[in-house]
Amino acid sequence: MIVGDVMSTEIITIGVDAPLKEAATMMVKSGVSGLPVVDDDRKVIGIITEADFVTAEANRSWGRQRRRLLANFLGDVTPPSATSVADVMSVDPHTIDSGSSVTEAARMMTDLRVKRLPVVFPDGTLCGIISRADVMGVFARPDDALADEILNGVALAILQLSPDDVTVVVSDGVANISGQVPARSEARILQELAVRVEGVVAVESSVTWTHDDTKSGSSSGI
Repeated sequence: MIVGDVMSTEIITIGVDAPLKEAATMMVKSGVSGLPVVDDDRKVIGIITEADFVTAEANRSWGRQRRRLLANFLGDVTPPSATSVADVMSVDPHTIDSGSSVTEAARMMTDLRVKRLPVVFPDGTLCGIISRADVMGVFARPDDALADEILNGVALAILQLSPDDVTVVVSDGVANISGQVPARSEARILQELAVRVEGVVAVESSVTWTHDDTKSGSSSGI
């Protein structure tokens, strides 16, 4: 499953020159904790989050010396005169392509410790947002949808097996695959690909084969 399948396409964005108050109002009314900042061509040039507002408010009461001390640890800090989105936003934010896998999105959010990622087309144009909640939704996919993808999307479409070769039953995300396939390598590939189906938490396979094509000779087994 790719990011484009699960991302939110109803995106609330803001321009770089918008007042901070406008950004805050939009975030509060929409119930979001961050906004992508885009240019006139909808290219992502930054992101503004709740943390940016916290920093901006804290800086209002800091003296010059305290700001210098903090900068030694955190780098540049927001000046007390910040009034626009451009003054506080994070520039060049991490984005993900709409064709990337949901697994890659989850890995990026974990590594970067962020709650969301702007999703872009190959030309950099914003097309959606993927959040932790969207990733969690993958694991909530119905069991019958998972079984259908393993049987039709993997066994039949990729391995070109017959519908009579295997049976797939999924319960609570655990896929149980049974049946008999022509070659041992097909049984192994079927199990490996089934594990990669988004939402599958484990695979239990009792698939047997009529020919062991992984070594010389022929045998039947599991």
